[in-house]
Amino acid sequence: MNDVVEWLKENGNLKIIDTPLDVELEIPHIAYVEVKKDDSRPLLFTNPINRNKDIEYDMPVLMNIFANKELTEKIFAKHPDTVAQGIDKLLKMKPPEGLMEKLKILPELFALKNVFPKRLKSSGECQEIIVTKDDVNLDKLPILKTWEEDGGPFITMGQVYTQSLDGKMQNLGMYRLQQYDKNHLGMHWQIHKDASHFFDQYQKAGKKMPVTVGIGGDPLYIWCGQAPMPHGMFEMLLYGFVRNKNARLVKSITNDIYIPKDVDIVIEGFVDPQKMKIEGPFGDHTGYYTLEEPYPIMEVETITMKANPVFQATVVGKPPLEDKYMGWATERIFLPMLKPMAPDLIDYYMPENGVFHNLILGKMKTLYKGHAQQFMHAFWGVGQMSFVKHAIFVHEDAPELSDDMAITEYILNRLDPEKILITQGIIDALDHTANESLVGGKLGVDATGAEVAEGIQIPLDDTNLLQKFQEIDGNILECKQYFTHTKNPICMITVNKTQSVMSDIEKVYALQKHIKVLIIVDKTNNDINEPYMLLWRVVNNIDAQRDIITKPFIVVDGTNKSEVDGFTREWPGDTFCTKEVLDNLQERGLIDIDETFIKKFGLLPFD
Repeated sequence: MNDVVEWLKENGNLKIIDTPLDVELEIPHIAYVEVKKDDSRPLLFTNPINRNKDIEYDMPVLMNIFANKELTEKIFAKHPDTVAQGIDKLLKMKPPEGLMEKLKILPELFALKNVFPKRLKSSGECQEIIVTKDDVNLDKLPILKTWEEDGGPFITMGQVYTQSLDGKMQNLGMYRLQQYDKNHLGMHWQIHKDASHFFDQYQKAGKKMPVTVGIGGDPLYIWCGQAPMPHGMFEMLLYGFVRNKNARLVKSITNDIYIPKDVDIVIEGFVDPQKMKIEGPFGDHTGYYTLEEPYPIMEVETITMKANPVFQATVVGKPPLEDKYMGWATERIFLPMLKPMAPDLIDYYMPENGVFHNLILGKMKTLYKGHAQQFMHAFWGVGQMSFVKHAIFVHEDAPELSDDMAITEYILNRLDPEKILITQGIIDALDHTANESLVGGKLGVDATGAEVAEGIQIPLDDTNLLQKFQEIDGNILECKQYFTHTKNPICMITVNKTQSVMSDIEKVYALQKHIKVLIIVDKTNNDINEPYMLLWRVVNNIDAQRDIITKPFIVVDGTNKSEVDGFTREWPGDTFCTKEVLDNLQERGLIDIDETFIKKFGLLPFD
């Protein structure tokens, strides 16, 4: 993969677009549409421009590299399940102390001889061109602005390399970087990340923190940057393990951080712990905007690059996205790492429309009463799994977890309110639903048992059930039931929300003979006939402690929250495409979509 573009031409059905296109909205909108297609392809934009700044860039933009499952497997050069074999040895490896320990682990070290990165004394291709501090100008890079309400342009596939204050630990993370001006970037590392922990060390010492950002090169670098590695382990070890060859690193020009020699662009600088600046808003992979917050500022010291660099970028928003396939690889490869804390775990699955941390399904060999609850606590207590909000466990006889219809039927036939655990714990910094940031409700469902005995007492069709709802509350506008052949059918209703749903929920208890699971969403921007996006909306929109009731039947309030709910934080808006941009791209033949596609994936707002 020395030349990623040529490799993608041969192996990835690369689509090349020569039409001059704007880095603000146009290029991201095309990539956003492409990644949602069944036959999604990687894209190369050869003539990026910026009309507002009157710039014609001299480097292409490469997007949607992880375009589909087949291409992702080709990038790894093997199936992720094969990669997973033996990874537990790598991730448990610690530096030996003393001669005897070194002798004991010699066989393992020899087997992993290609894992350790090599620090070269020479310079790399990424340093063929050097732009010194006085000439640094980030405007010369085709940095994208994806969404109309974004706070500015953002680098979205930046490999952020940092090291601890004592230089003993190095980290590679994938963090977005907002461009403020010609030589400053917003550094969005969240409080739970290793880079943020390093930042704390520099802050306490009163020292500036060196940072180097790589863009491009082997796509596996960016995957390694988002992989859930144990604290303190350099992600380039994972690269060596997958590739079975050492990552070849060169020293940054202005600091001691080592980066891959073959990345296309390198941005070097430092973060002053005393300086913070508002970063965002940013339309994120949750499908919502993350709101403005203060984050550290990176002052750029120098930029180096290949002679003919390619600018890699990704687009985030509502699923499905490129991270669907990156996440699939992560899921398969890191399964062995979950086994020590949950030995009877067979498999797990994080649906992309559950936005990964919002929903996980686990298949397990159930050995005793309370076993599934034990798994819930185990998952919520370790590493990145601690951010999972909703966990559902099934027995080993369940269908494939990724068979959406079959596994949903299995769960609904075993859904018992007595086996639902609601608790509190740590949540992702991007979560917007909890009453306070970083801590919120958790939901665990034990669906490992036998089928429940009773279903709905008196089933009604959608029309008659809606009529009964509207006799109770005229703000209930639509009703659709899913999986009516199961013991726990799902009844979806849309509402014109004028007050808190939960404040007067008792009035619908009169319908308990006709309902087992009631899920409520806003009428605005929700299509009651699109279960894929309804799942996305609901798991994004609920805090289990506040928004779920289990008796006399299960009620889930998936509406947007506001002051009427006693919610005092700002509720963010959806990521929506700009209609004028979509229309223009359609007229020019650069995209081909219809109203069904637009509505299916929530590209535009609707009533």
